[in-house]
Amino acid sequence: MRAQSTTPGATTKSPPGHTAAGITDEAGEVVLAGAGAVAIDPIVRAKARQIASRLAIPRPKTDAMARRGSGKLASIPYRGGSDEIDLDRTIEMLAEHPVPEDEDIIVRERIRTRRSVVLLVDVSGSMKGERVQTAAATVGALAGELQNDALAVIAFWSDAAILLQLGQKVKPMDLLDSILQMPARGLTNIAFPLELAARQLARAPVRDARVVLLSDCVHNAGPDPRELAARLPRLDVLIDVSGEKDTELGRQLTTAGHGTAHLVRTHRDVAPVLDQLFRT
Repeated sequence: MRAQSTTPGATTKSPPGHTAAGITDEAGEVVLAGAGAVAIDPIVRAKARQIASRLAIPRPKTDAMARRGSGKLASIPYRGGSDEIDLDRTIEMLAEHPVPEDEDIIVRERIRTRRSVVLLVDVSGSMKGERVQTAAATVGALAGELQNDALAVIAFWSDAAILLQLGQKVKPMDLLDSILQMPARGLTNIAFPLELAARQLARAPVRDARVVLLSDCVHNAGPDPRELAARLPRLDVLIDVSGEKDTELGRQLTTAGHGTAHLVRTHRDVAPVLDQLFRT
């Protein structure tokens, strides 16, 4: 059965697809990441790591304002890091500036955009069994591909635990273990992690910032999450439909958050979804 909140002034949850009810005045709290940690089944860990290693995310789009590194070749002003001159572009610059500065020399370098991504992972009481492996594999895959980007990971139920702050060094397998150690517990407050994500992204450039939510979207604690979704630069939702779910709310969240909704049933569905998300 779907849990009912006893918060004063709250309403009970309606059947799946009806999202107006289930909104309460319950406030979430940030809990220490290691609080209530459970032992990890070594078989589950091995499988989750194997799944994560198979998931690949495309490299970001080329951006002339991006930092240099692996990626596609682009023409950018010389800054002491390349000796491959773009002659055509440089001649154009010299025509305008007969006495050139270093920046008037155009060179070819490999550059890539630095992305800011906040991953929100539902670990509430309904996210058990295969769903835990799907969540852990998603975390491992994102962390593995975004080690040189800015990644934050937040696990949530009625409260939330920040497993990785945006900008901290990413250790993919440590993050995967952190998810596996989280006990499935409590109700689902989707609004609170969306609020935390907005704080994480407050200083990130909007063009390179997004939130990815993995949840069954059965919101039954806390305020209306759609209002928080509308404050984000972009929100994409992976709706776990392997059990109880609220796909209507999931889609409404992405409409408010200028993103897309994707249905996932097992970890096998995650790779193509991530591939699609990070190409747009």
